[in-house]
Amino acid sequence: MHSLRRIISPLRSLTNTHFHRNITKMSAPLDASKLVITKTTTPKEKLPNDQLVFGKTFTDHMLEIEWTAETGWGIPKISAYHKLSLDPSTIVFHYAFELFEGMKAYRDADNNIRTFRGDKNMDRMNKSADRIALPTFDGEELLKLIDQLLLIDQSFVPQGAGYSLYLRPTMIGTTESLGVGTPDKALLYVIASPVGPYYGTGFKPVSLEATDYAVRAWPGGVGNRKLGANYAPCVKPQLEAAKRGYQQNLWLFGDEGYITEVGTMNAFFVFKNPDGTKELATAPLDGTILEGVTRDSILELTRERLPKDEWTVSERKFTINEVVERAAKGELVEAFGAGTAAVVSPIKNIGWKGEDIAIPLAAGDSGELTKQIAEWIRKLQYGEETYKNWSRVAK
Repeated sequence: MHSLRRIISPLRSLTNTHFHRNITKMSAPLDASKLVITKTTTPKEKLPNDQLVFGKTFTDHMLEIEWTAETGWGIPKISAYHKLSLDPSTIVFHYAFELFEGMKAYRDADNNIRTFRGDKNMDRMNKSADRIALPTFDGEELLKLIDQLLLIDQSFVPQGAGYSLYLRPTMIGTTESLGVGTPDKALLYVIASPVGPYYGTGFKPVSLEATDYAVRAWPGGVGNRKLGANYAPCVKPQLEAAKRGYQQNLWLFGDEGYITEVGTMNAFFVFKNPDGTKELATAPLDGTILEGVTRDSILELTRERLPKDEWTVSERKFTINEVVERAAKGELVEAFGAGTAAVVSPIKNIGWKGEDIAIPLAAGDSGELTKQIAEWIRKLQYGEETYKNWSRVAK
């Protein structure tokens, strides 16, 4: 026993010393005040608005911050947009240590550059990082750095309603090892792409295939986190749906056929009750649903602005069978997807068991509430109206 204690005691001491040394080394927080800027010497030519394609062209600069378990967050750097150089063994390639966010910057009538509810993106990004053992950070510090990137590349932010600069904050594990374990190195970077309206002229309602043969997310999984690993498996079912004439998947879950998401967006349905009142319904945040910033914005705005004696705004479970039944009764009013790219995307029909469920488009190319929500959010994004602290001007 005494000899065992003599062995364990030094090990415990070594472990504790190593632990405390690492805590000290890991203490360096993300600090926007340390930003180093190196501007490009070869500025890119700007494309006219009518030639912008989502995610195909990028601004002159990018933001990068390296992290190591030994030293914590390094010096933030803005430099010319460039390719990354990574060893073939880098852990992101083998075990999907990757997460991202989707944000947009808007040019307002006074030529200020604005972002919309970036604090929510930072909260979600940290939750995603924590879920896959990547480092977390102070969200406000990253927003300050993004502000500086926007000011440097503000000439790339297009003018006009529907035009914006799409921002892609990304974090990857960069440990060079084939071992499965906690990354001891990571890279946080932000790139930006000028984009036009999701719909060139008005809304283009989409057709969906209700999908029960493939599952987007499941309880206890990572469907509520914005991980790249959630997206690649959804592409093949979308291709299968396209073969049958549908543009996107309406993701169902379980034998009950619970409606979860539409494509890569949150799903909303409007029902009419027998007493004449209406309900806006979306799936609850049960761990399988992405905590969408647009979703949260829609819920808050509709709860505040829709007449409470006429509307109920619900986060509840509902099934494809309920949609079928209520459509047959004339109680299905409209439906739409919601996300950063399109804000809202009207749904015109849903394919299910060989038949199409027709969804009314009372406003022509969308439902009336869909159209109203799109306008509410547009005004906030472009600074035409203010609401709480949802719009942030880059300074």
